[in-house]
Amino acid sequence: MVETIERHDIAEPRLIIEQGVAARVAAIAAPVLDGLGYRLVRVRVSGTAGCTVQIMAERPDGTMAIEDCEAASRALSPVFDVEEPVETEYRLELSSPGIDRPLVRLSDFVRNAGHEAKIEMAVMTEGRKRFRGILTGVEGEAAKLRRKDAAEGEPADVLLPIADMVEARLVLTDALVTESLRRGKERAGRHADNDNRVQAEMLHANENKGD
Repeated sequence: MVETIERHDIAEPRLIIEQGVAARVAAIAAPVLDGLGYRLVRVRVSGTAGCTVQIMAERPDGTMAIEDCEAASRALSPVFDVEEPVETEYRLELSSPGIDRPLVRLSDFVRNAGHEAKIEMAVMTEGRKRFRGILTGVEGEAAKLRRKDAAEGEPADVLLPIADMVEARLVLTDALVTESLRRGKERAGRHADNDNRVQAEMLHANENKGD
């Protein structure tokens, strides 16, 4: 059951996607990452201090260890060498999304309801393009946001179509850090339980061999 859920999470489409060169990189990187059990979060191509191709990726549970980044980099480098999505020389960087992560999938907005986010729209929505407030859930494929800067007489609650967003990311707050630490402890606990169960099964199997 867990494996089925994880594969579904990997296949969940991103609703906020790149343009131009970054889109070409993303089209090549996504299936490679999928084959490794990771999912693409975001691609950013920067020309500052030489060209850098930054790829954010994660496991379905939101984790991405240094070892995962190294494995993804080793798999992507030869593919990029053949496909050449970037015409100039570049430096490839693999990283986790971080605590104040970009939000690109519907589940990102669901999972982070209650936390503060900054959102930039591609088109004018409610008379503006930039929003900041508390995520309160989703409706269809739109995010619900309670604005922190709503003036008197303005609606505080807005509905923002995710596909019309240029960028959405969490704001680093004490509450977000606390939640991230809690989730980390829960994952560590689950991993410890799994390790203990495997060790117990191996011990049981060895005892049966002795019989």
